Amino acid sequence: MGCYKYPCFFPLLIAPFNPTNKHKPWIETEYQGIVMENDNTVLLNPPLFALDKDAPLHYAGEICGFRVHNGPTGSSSVQFEAVVLDRSTGEGLVRSKEPLDCESQREHSFTIQAYDCGEGPDGVNSKKSHKATVHVRVNDVNEFSPVFVERRYEASVPEGRLFDRIVRVEALDADCSPQYSQICFYDIITPSVPFVIDNDGNIKNTEPLDSKRQRVHTFWVTAFDCGKNRAQADAQVVVTVKPSCKPGWIGWSKRVEYTPGSGSIPLFPSLHLETCEETVWNIQATVELQTGHIGKGCDRDSYSDRSVRRLCGAVRGEVDLLPPPSPAANWTSALPTLPSSDSSLVFSFNGSTHVAVVPDSIAAAVSGDHFTLQLWMRRGGINTQPPTNQARGNRREEETIVCSTVKNDDSFSHYSLSVHGCRLSLFYWPDVSAARPVKFLWKLEQVCDSEWHHLSLSVQFPSVTLYVDGVTFDPALIHDNGVIPNPAPRQRLVIGACWGIVHTHTSSDTEKHGVSLLIHLIIFYVGGYRGLLSGVTVRPGSVEPHSVVECLYACREGLDFGDLETLGSGMKVHVNPSQSALVLEGDDIESFNRAVQQVTYRNSLRFATPGVRPLKLTTSLRCFNEESCLTLRQLEGYLVVLQPDAPQISLSGVGPHLARPAPEFEGPRGVPLFPELRIVCSLSHAVNTAFWQGALMSDAVAHTLDGCEVQPLGEELNPEREELLVDMDALRERGLEIINTTAYIAITGAESISVYEDVLRSVRYRLAKGSARFERRFRLSCSEMNGRYTSNELTLEVNFLHSLDSLYHPSHLLASQQQFLHPSHHSGELSGHTLPNPHRNSVVPGAATVIIMVCVGFLVVMVIMGVFRIRSIHRRGEGARGGSKEDSGQWDDSALTIIVNPMESYESRMGISADTEGEGEEDEEVVESPDNDDQRIIIKKEGRDGNPRRY
Repeated sequence: MGCYKYPCFFPLLIAPFNPTNKHKPWIETEYQGIVMENDNTVLLNPPLFALDKDAPLHYAGEICGFRVHNGPTGSSSVQFEAVVLDRSTGEGLVRSKEPLDCESQREHSFTIQAYDCGEGPDGVNSKKSHKATVHVRVNDVNEFSPVFVERRYEASVPEGRLFDRIVRVEALDADCSPQYSQICFYDIITPSVPFVIDNDGNIKNTEPLDSKRQRVHTFWVTAFDCGKNRAQADAQVVVTVKPSCKPGWIGWSKRVEYTPGSGSIPLFPSLHLETCEETVWNIQATVELQTGHIGKGCDRDSYSDRSVRRLCGAVRGEVDLLPPPSPAANWTSALPTLPSSDSSLVFSFNGSTHVAVVPDSIAAAVSGDHFTLQLWMRRGGINTQPPTNQARGNRREEETIVCSTVKNDDSFSHYSLSVHGCRLSLFYWPDVSAARPVKFLWKLEQVCDSEWHHLSLSVQFPSVTLYVDGVTFDPALIHDNGVIPNPAPRQRLVIGACWGIVHTHTSSDTEKHGVSLLIHLIIFYVGGYRGLLSGVTVRPGSVEPHSVVECLYACREGLDFGDLETLGSGMKVHVNPSQSALVLEGDDIESFNRAVQQVTYRNSLRFATPGVRPLKLTTSLRCFNEESCLTLRQLEGYLVVLQPDAPQISLSGVGPHLARPAPEFEGPRGVPLFPELRIVCSLSHAVNTAFWQGALMSDAVAHTLDGCEVQPLGEELNPEREELLVDMDALRERGLEIINTTAYIAITGAESISVYEDVLRSVRYRLAKGSARFERRFRLSCSEMNGRYTSNELTLEVNFLHSLDSLYHPSHLLASQQQFLHPSHHSGELSGHTLPNPHRNSVVPGAATVIIMVCVGFLVVMVIMGVFRIRSIHRRGEGARGGSKEDSGQWDDSALTIIVNPMESYESRMGISADTEGEGEEDEEVVESPDNDDQRIIIKKEGRDGNPRRY
C-alpha cells in the first residue's frame, strides 16, 4: 500500500516515562569505629549496611558503592576507604589504606555516603544517600619500651644520715594509651647496694653512708611499663658521699659579667647557705659593691655638671667657681688638672701653691646670706689618704675649701668651708664689723675616707642644711667666743685656701725734701686644701629642693633588690643611699636563700663605664648556743661591666656647597647655613643568630646631645665684615648656652636631637654691605656624653653668586680669594639691553680667572658671530664669510661653564660691532655648545627694524 497522490502521515508512538529507581539509599547518621595499630580493618558500631526501598529490583535496589569524604579536619578521608561486601544486602566495610600510628594521631573523623546502581549497568540515574559521620579511634599496641630522661643521675649527700630522697630518676614511654605509656615500677638491678627505689623513681639510702668506707656509690636502675616492657637502656646512678658538713655559701660565682643596657641582673642566682642543720635564729649578710674607682664614686651621667643640673631641674643662676680654663676664665689656668673617666674637669690642690682667686666681678654676683654651695671633693689627692688620727689629737691646720668675703648693701659678710681630720666646718660671719661668728660643725667619715663625695651646703642664715651624697646631716652649732680677728672688709673669693692681709710700712728718701712713708698691702694665703675638687658652684637665692640634690648625686649603678613582694616574713632589706652596700637580715634559712638570689646589680646608663667592680659578701650568724655558733668566711668576687656599643652620630642633609646671590647674605637676617640638617644617632652591634653570623645591625635610638660647634675653616671671622647669627630667644627658652667667638660658635647643654636640629637650622651667616666674598667654608660637629662620643664632621662651602655688573667693580675683584665658577640655569626670557636680576642669573668669577673670563667671553662673541653668519650664508647661498672664525672659535670648556648673556650689552662695552643681517624667518634660534647643554645663546627677533639682537 503506498501513498502516491497524497503524503502519508504515520502516528508517533511515545511510551510513558516509568522510572524504576525511585528511592535513595539509606544509612545510619553516625558510626563509631575501632582499628588496631597493626590492622587496617575498622570495626564499626553499628555495622555498615545501606538499605534501598527499590529492592529487590535489579540495579535500582542494589548498592554499588560507598564514597568517603573529608571530615571536620579535612585530612582523614585520604587514609580510609569503604568497599561493598554484598550489593543486594548493602553490607560494607571501612578500612585504612595504610597502617595507622596511634602516637601520631589517635582519632580520625570523616563522612561516608552510599549510592545505588541506578537503572542499568552503566549506573544511569544513580541516587546517593545522606552523609554519615564516622569516628575511628586507633587502639594502641605496646610497641615502645620505657626510655630514661637522663642516662646518668648524680647526687651528693653528707655522710651519717638517712634521707627520704636522695635523687629521683624518671623514664618515659612513647605509647599513646595510658595502659602502655605509664611506668608501673622501677627496679635497682645492681645487687647489694644500700639503696632502694619506689614506683615513682625516688631513691633513698637504707643505712647511713660512710665516706671513709666508700666515697662513691654507682649502681644501675631499670623501668617497666604497665605492659611489662623493660626500658631499652638502663640508667646509671652515682651517689657521692660528702664528708662531715662544712657550713658556708654554696654556688658562689667569683666572676659576674654585665652587658650595658641589660637593666638589672641577679648577682647570685644559685647561691644558698648551708648551715649543716645548725639551729640559727638570726642571719645577716652584707653585700658590698666597690665603685669608688669609677668616676666620682660610681657610674653617673657623663654630661657636664651644668648639663646635669639642668637635667635634674635645678634652679638656674649658679656660678661656676672652677670653670674650664679660657681667656674669659683665666683664674683656673694655673691649677693642675687630672683625667677623669666621666669626662668632668678635676682640679688638684697641693695645700700651698695651688690657689684659685675668683675675680671680684664674679664674687659680687654671689653675695648675700642665702646661697647654695655645691662641690665634688676627694681628700688626699689621687694617691694619698689623709691620716684618720688627725681628729684624735693631732692638731694640724684646717684645710680651707672655699673662703669668701662678700660685700652686701652696707656691710661685709664672711664664710669659709673647711675640713679638719674627719670634721667638716662652716665658719660664718654675718657682719665682720659687728656680729659674732658662728661655726657649724659636722663629724663625717666621708670627709677622711679618700673617696669622692658630693657636698651640697644650703645656707639660709641662721638655718644651714648639709647634704653629703644626697643624705642630710644635722650640724652641731658652736658660737666661737674666742679671740678671732675680724676679717678685712675687702671683697675676695678664694678656692683652695683662705686669705689675709698684712700692712707693711716702708720709708724712702726724697730729694732733700724729707722722708715719705709707703704703705704696702700684702695678701697671704693660709689653710691650704690638699685634695681634688670638681664642679664647685654657688647659686645665690633660695636653697635647692632635696629631690634636686638627690638627682645631682644619683648613681646610675648600684645594688638593688629584685621583688620586695616576694620577701619572706621576718626578712629585712636595707640599701645605703649610694647603693654600694645592701644588708639582708632574717631568721629563716629558706627565705634567706631566696632573698639572696634576688640581690641584683643595675646600671641605667646606656653607655656604662666598662671595668671591674669588686664584690664582697660578709655573713654573720647568731645561734642559740653562742659557743658553738658557725663562723663563715668573707667571700670576694668581682663584677665585670663589658664595653658598651658606641653610638654613631650622623650629620646629613646638608650639601657640600651652598650657593646664594650675594645680596641675600647682605640682608638683615642673612642666609641659613643648615636649613635641612638631619641628625641621627644609631647603635651598631654584632648579631649572633643563625641567619646573620657576625653581621652588624644598626638601631636608631633616641639620644641626648650636649654640644655642637660651628667653626669657620681658614681665617677667622672678621667682625667688621661677617658674622654668624643664632636665635638667642630659642636658646634661652631651651636652656642652652652659647659661646660665640670669631673662631667658632659652641652651643652647649644636654638636650634632645630634635632641639639641636631646630637650633642649628636657625644658624645664619650674614655679610656687611659691599663686603661680599666668593667663598667661605664652615665645619659642623656635635657630641654627647660631654664629648665622649662625637659625630662626623660636616663641611659646607658657601659660594656667593655675583651678577655681571660686579665684574666691572674693582672691589669685587680685589675681594675674591679663590677660583670658582658656577653654572646658571635661566627659566625666564631676556628682554632689551637690561641686565637680568641677580636672583635669576649669576656668574661667579674667581680672583685668578676674571681676566681669563673676559677674554673667553670675547672669544665666545666671535664664535657666535661666525656661527650665525654661516647659517645665514647657507640660507641665502652667498659666499663663505667669516669661515675662518669658526675654526678659531674651538676652545675647551671642560673645566669652565660660562653663560653669556646679554651679548649686545657686552659688545657695546668691548667696542665690537656685529653684522645683524638675517632672514628673520624664525622668531628664536638656539645654538647649543657641543660639550655642555647649559651653555646657550639665545637670538631673539625684536625691534622695529626686524633685525635680530644677540644676547
